[in-house]
Amino acid sequence: MRGRLGTLTALYVTQYLGIGFITVGLTAILRDGGTSLDTLALLQVVGLIWPIKVLWAPILDRYGSRHRGHYRSWLLVLQAALVLALVALLPFTRPAEQLGPVVAICAAYVFFSATQDIAVDAVAVRLLTESARGVGNGIQVAASYLGNLLGGGACVLVYDRFGWVPAIGLLAALTTVGLLVVWRFREPARTDRVPRVGAAYRALLSVFGQPGCRWWTFGVVPLVYVGAGMAYALVTPALVDAGWSLGRIGVVTGVVTSAPAIVAGLLAGFGIARLGRSWMLVAGGVTLGLSTVLLLPLMNGRAPLAGTVVALCCFLAAYTVANVVLYTVNMDYSRPDTGGTDFTVLSSFGLVCSFVASSVGLAAAERVGYAPVAVASIVLVAAGVVLGIAHQRRHRPRRLLVEAPDQRPAVGDVAPVG
Repeated sequence: MRGRLGTLTALYVTQYLGIGFITVGLTAILRDGGTSLDTLALLQVVGLIWPIKVLWAPILDRYGSRHRGHYRSWLLVLQAALVLALVALLPFTRPAEQLGPVVAICAAYVFFSATQDIAVDAVAVRLLTESARGVGNGIQVAASYLGNLLGGGACVLVYDRFGWVPAIGLLAALTTVGLLVVWRFREPARTDRVPRVGAAYRALLSVFGQPGCRWWTFGVVPLVYVGAGMAYALVTPALVDAGWSLGRIGVVTGVVTSAPAIVAGLLAGFGIARLGRSWMLVAGGVTLGLSTVLLLPLMNGRAPLAGTVVALCCFLAAYTVANVVLYTVNMDYSRPDTGGTDFTVLSSFGLVCSFVASSVGLAAAERVGYAPVAVASIVLVAAGVVLGIAHQRRHRPRRLLVEAPDQRPAVGDVAPVG
């Protein structure tokens, strides 16, 4: 199991390296080169590729090489494509003056990264036992912060000191580590391939037919994500209104808060393995509520450096804990034969909820102020935790071990809880 977790760690970290660079690092580099904010906003549009990956997730579940490994065959191609996309950026040493091809390459990278995520999630669904899913998803969430920290932070420092080519070269070299890991990975033989691509696409809806899945997906997930997302959306504008410089905001929200979030993700994963999903959901919900209370001075225009940094670190760490629990239960509902599709559908819905939360939170704050929206977010998260505990007591989806393929449930079936 340690070897499997190591493989997943390498793949998740390298997946987010380029994403962190595009969303944070490249944005800073382009702005420094004189690119307008309107143009930078267009760069963020490439991120919309990520949530629509659900449209092609069933293709990865249906097709794959039996000889090289079903999902490994995809990962070999996709991980190599990530490296090549980064290498393709090397000639554009003045990206602000060559924005068209740079954005096109970035869009291709995001597409490859989103598709690689489908394959990695499917591998995780098949390889992780129920007791290991918490640790696996803790690694996934922590890896996203670490990838963003390296891609959006470290590579910018390299760029500032040594230039464009060394920075992109570092990104490509780190991503190549994932390719080497995939090359050495030996995926267990698959005997439950869905017979037709139509059956794989039917999984987009049949996943919700499992006992309690609609309750979880359309009840618990929106309450927690919208509640936490509303509060998080207020942070940056509140810091600006409190007089913080853009440089300080970038360092604190992009770098300083990432370290405790990485630790929180890993601890949450081990906590789920030891204490269970319900207890960790309570822990995440309570700490989210308390940390949001700590943010109330900021919401009222008072933002002393030390107190605000502590509050932000606590909030992002708590958000991470809740996120790990949500991902773990999503994986509980992901069936081995359509794991890529199932997990993508369930996690993409949470991503949509986060986008909605940002819009709702900012629109509401414009009308009633930051503090009332922050208080409302606490109420929503609390409601989500209560509903989540009730869900876990009544529904506890269980998947049979991948090592016993002949006993696995087919698409649309659910292994009953003993």
